[in-house]
Amino acid sequence: MEADVSDEGQRGRGRRIRRRSTPATAVRLAELEASHRRKALLRAGATIVLSWVLILGAFYLLPIGHESGLRAFLRLGADIALVGVVFAWQIRRIAVAELPELRAIEALGIVVAVFLVAFSAIYLAMSHQSASTFTQPLDHTRALYLTITIFSTVGFGDITPRTDTARLVVSAQMLLDLVIIGAVVRLLFNAAKSRITPAPTTASAPDL
Repeated sequence: MEADVSDEGQRGRGRRIRRRSTPATAVRLAELEASHRRKALLRAGATIVLSWVLILGAFYLLPIGHESGLRAFLRLGADIALVGVVFAWQIRRIAVAELPELRAIEALGIVVAVFLVAFSAIYLAMSHQSASTFTQPLDHTRALYLTITIFSTVGFGDITPRTDTARLVVSAQMLLDLVIIGAVVRLLFNAAKSRITPAPTTASAPDL
């Protein structure tokens, strides 16, 4: 009797594990009822806002040290790797999402937030190392402002790099901005599209 109970328990746990590992059926946002669609959009918006609050809060609260020229480039490589890890994690979430279109939008918001904060931290640390690195000494808000103006290609010119190291880091951000705007956006939404419409299976050739 006890063996039967334990077997049933193991089978039940196995079914739960399989159920958790099986991706949910993908649904298009347009296929939802109006009330469900509004709730899904509100959840997605709340997720993006909460993610930005947490990421920006960490940027403002965590201590930012000093970065010399060499350490700035090492930090740049580490931050690019961090953005890559976040991007890969978001692609995986899209691959199993019930609403992949909204998940792609959430993923884009999170990746952009991590990207902006990563470069803001580099600029702030470089300014801490030497106040003459930029035309103005940077605090958290100025560093974030500089990163956003570069990302949006506005370029007001009130804060500009004055050293070669700073110019190289800013140039790296400009090039990565193009990657974020072009390749990353396309990959995220292509992942959502392929999740909704998986590739058709090819029929096997008949035996001769």
